[in-house]
Amino acid sequence: MELTGFIALYIVMLTAFVGIEIISRVPVILHTPLMSGSNFVHGIVVVGAMVALGHAETTLGQVIGFIGVALGAGNAVGGYVVTERMLEMFKSSKGDKA
Repeated sequence: MELTGFIALYIVMLTAFVGIEIISRVPVILHTPLMSGSNFVHGIVVVGAMVALGHAETTLGQVIGFIGVALGAGNAVGGYVVTERMLEMFKSSKGDKA
């Protein structure tokens, strides 16, 4: 009997729980800098999803891999958009002489 599927499910559930616990304890003011600092992680997720997609042998595996690539890429792009918006808040307006 092969338990790799159950082990993978257990790992996903455990990481989701730990992630929720960690993020829920971050102060609200630090959420945006935390997201901008973790954009590199989203890139690693996209690379991992592409590797999984490349190794997929069944149609279901290819569909799941494609969804993983699409969601990871969307997450990375969204992180950079939020970072750009955050940085815009710190730029001085052109009319200010201060």
